[in-house]
Amino acid sequence: MVGAGVFAAFAPAAAAAGSGVLVALVIAAFVAWCNATSSAQLAAQYPVSGGTYVYGRERLGPWWGFVAGWSFVIGKTASCAAMAMTFAAYAVPSPWQRPVAVGAVLGLAAVNYVGVTRTARVTRVVVSVVLVALAVCVAAAWSGADRGVAGDRLGDALDLGDLSWMGVLQAAGLLFFAFAGYARIATMGEEVRDPERTIPRAIVGALAGAVVIYAVVGATLLATLGASGLAESTAPVADAVRAGSWAWAEPVARIGAACAALGALLGLIAGVGRTSLAMAREGDLPAWLAAVHPRYQVPHHAELALAVVVSGIVLVADLRGAIGFSSFGVLLYYFVANVAAHTQDAGRRRYPRWLQVAGAALCVVLVATLPWRPVTVGVLVLAAGLAVRWFRLRGSPA
Repeated sequence: MVGAGVFAAFAPAAAAAGSGVLVALVIAAFVAWCNATSSAQLAAQYPVSGGTYVYGRERLGPWWGFVAGWSFVIGKTASCAAMAMTFAAYAVPSPWQRPVAVGAVLGLAAVNYVGVTRTARVTRVVVSVVLVALAVCVAAAWSGADRGVAGDRLGDALDLGDLSWMGVLQAAGLLFFAFAGYARIATMGEEVRDPERTIPRAIVGALAGAVVIYAVVGATLLATLGASGLAESTAPVADAVRAGSWAWAEPVARIGAACAALGALLGLIAGVGRTSLAMAREGDLPAWLAAVHPRYQVPHHAELALAVVVSGIVLVADLRGAIGFSSFGVLLYYFVANVAAHTQDAGRRRYPRWLQVAGAALCVVLVATLPWRPVTVGVLVLAAGLAVRWFRLRGSPA
């Protein structure tokens, strides 16, 4: 979750909500909390690969599971492309960005190929670098800040009277994209020790830590750049550092952003590969994708296919379109997760049902705030997947 979104998502959110960006962050965090608790509750009962694809099938039926799994695969495939492009944008000049992005996809797919233990080790290193970079950037941004002006800007952020609530909700949808990452923990239930205990703790703990980090970074950006300056920035963390008195720290922001994008991409490849594995086992994706490597115990065919598809998207798509499309798929995925968690028995329940109702309703609201182009493309791709499954089932022998 502490990936490329923390370095990029606040700018478009401020463009939508203005000084209400911190209110949007609170809404996005609440939606993420509802979804995370539903995912944690379900993962404790069904500690197998596949996440909400499995939960939807078990609790609601095969079609619900397919909607969740297909939404996750298409949404997170687009996220993979977005993370690869973000990494390249911070790391190299424009002419080299697409080939370098493809190289990042192929390299991290190779890391995933040799086992989840190595994936976890690399992730620890990447997250450590990102957290250090963010700490330096926050300190650098405040080093030259006018405390009076910064205080006024943060005070404006708490004035709810002049907010455009439609803009705030749109900003919440954009910021939710940055939070969405805890589901990938649930997709890896077969590879975790003591999953009934470990997965819920990991999901809730990871989200809580990410919320604190995002709140600190968001308040810093708003205080140092102002709502209008933040909205116009293409690299807000780097711009906030540049506004301070530590000029030497700007490269730290770029290194941190590049590492964050790589860390997010690494986790995405692992999670999408395992959901594809689960769908292939049930016949909802080609059976070839269900293969598990005899030595490394990873879904190597699924991860190879994902690397090829993401590389193709990187070569033809743009970052804005990839993010919008991804948000559509992710919110549908969590909608199914909330509905599935609402049906669990009292003995399996860890959180009150109203959280699942709120999570499902807010997922629908945030989808409605997304730009119409990615929503239209998302609906078409979702419909295509549903049609293929319907025709396949219709043609299957009774």
